[in-house]
Amino acid sequence: MRIVVGVGGGIAAYKACSLVRKFTETGHEVRVIPTESALQFVGKATFEALSGNPVNTGVFADVPEVPHVRIGQEADLVVIAPATADLMARAAMGRADDLLTATLLTARCPVLFAPAMHTEMWEHPATVANVETLRSRGATVMVPASGRLTGADTGAGRLPEPDEIFGLASLLLERADAIPRDLTGRRVVITAGGTREPMDPVRFIGNRSSGKQGYALARVAAQRGAQVTLIAGNTIGIEPPAAVDVLHVTTAEQMGTAVDKHAVGADAVIMAAAVADFRPTTVAVAKIKKGSGNEPDSIPLTKNRDILAGLVQARRDGQLTGTVIVGFAAETGDEHADVLTHARAKLQRKGCDLLVVNAVGEGRAFEVDNNDGWLLGADGTEQALDHGSKALLASRVLDALGPLLR
Repeated sequence: MRIVVGVGGGIAAYKACSLVRKFTETGHEVRVIPTESALQFVGKATFEALSGNPVNTGVFADVPEVPHVRIGQEADLVVIAPATADLMARAAMGRADDLLTATLLTARCPVLFAPAMHTEMWEHPATVANVETLRSRGATVMVPASGRLTGADTGAGRLPEPDEIFGLASLLLERADAIPRDLTGRRVVITAGGTREPMDPVRFIGNRSSGKQGYALARVAAQRGAQVTLIAGNTIGIEPPAAVDVLHVTTAEQMGTAVDKHAVGADAVIMAAAVADFRPTTVAVAKIKKGSGNEPDSIPLTKNRDILAGLVQARRDGQLTGTVIVGFAAETGDEHADVLTHARAKLQRKGCDLLVVNAVGEGRAFEVDNNDGWLLGADGTEQALDHGSKALLASRVLDALGPLLR
């Protein structure tokens, strides 16, 4: 694919270098177009070395090739990172006073803006209006992260990490259309990762869930406008999504308590976490040592409560009025039935509105970047979820969620 990476003139321009490398390392042809002010932060030679293509800022370079028209016409995706307040203002006005803004006018492919600026600039009515204008024209404008800004300032306006920008850009290539803002004003609670049930201060019962699918759901939901609370179990090594409130828990009991609290008033709850079905009946206060003569022959287990079924019961009891409930099921076939047969039975038992079904096994669903499966509806509908990134599967689940919201 032909990717144009536009770079605005902000201190976060250095992160564009990592983004360009991610695109080139995954086989894309990359053309970097910085603004003149961006070159005050990162030199032209750096972008040329990383992309393998010439770098220009003005429309009068290489005139016979008409680059201010051709680059945009041939692009499969345009990513602007960082997108400064000034650059978005010029794009919203339809300016074409340098190579980057001219390219934006000729591009007919998906366009992704990753804003970076101080909080006051991001929240200024002029920037708010420019963002809405760009979105109304089909561009995807990311919600920035919150955190440390230039100097001692902190707040909303920080450029999302290159991994997150790359993931959303890849999703645009997979979807081949803009990411809708159909969840604006909605509160969505999402769980992710596996729980750990302690046996002693060292050991625990756990599972192979990495949390990648739940984090992908949170990222995409936030970029679709939702106010997202992410309740995360074991998710070591995953960067928190931009514009998402993250609450970390360890055990199934802790996750259940957090879900009970945050589900109240939520428009949707998506239970993507792999919650342990059982926990040790007792937890040793000291490490169970081999050869001590006190090691147990077996570890008695107690069943954990079913958080998903509890949500459905709470809705029946009127505690969660109108909340849409989405479950996840990791299934394997056996001598009695195949994956889908087991999943249909589980949907009937659980009583949720949607059930996302993943066939699991070596190299499938857990601890990988891609996923597939089926989406089963309480109304009897069944949709195959084609193999692709976990962000793509997340977007398909959210596509189905939208029409069910009250």
